[in-house]
Amino acid sequence: MVNHGIFSYLDGDKTMLRLYGIPNCDTIRKTKKLLDRHGIPFQFIDVRATPLSPGKLKEISDRLGLMKLINTRGRTYRDLGIKEKSLSDDQLLDILQQNQAMIKRPLLENNNNYFIGYDEQGLLDFARLV
Repeated sequence: MVNHGIFSYLDGDKTMLRLYGIPNCDTIRKTKKLLDRHGIPFQFIDVRATPLSPGKLKEISDRLGLMKLINTRGRTYRDLGIKEKSLSDDQLLDILQQNQAMIKRPLLENNNNYFIGYDEQGLLDFARLV
């Protein structure tokens, strides 16, 4: 496994890139356009319609770090007052499971390889690795 902070990857089968997010998010729209412009095929998964399982969230959290997975600048994070609370990682994961719009975007996956956050060059490098 190689971990570069915002993405980590394992050697493995090459499968289609998955983009997790919510359809009305400007960052998701921008990511879709970037991938399309570079001819990179992907599958979009709306986390409100098809939430990530608790096991998948835990796996991603273990690989990237829990706080990298949480959009701390988003409205949901602020509305829930999470910054002011002293919560365990398990409690934070439970909150994230129930409020998946709080996942930092974009979140990309390919065969247990993950990338999070919008960094155009990093995103393209990741998409080409998998």
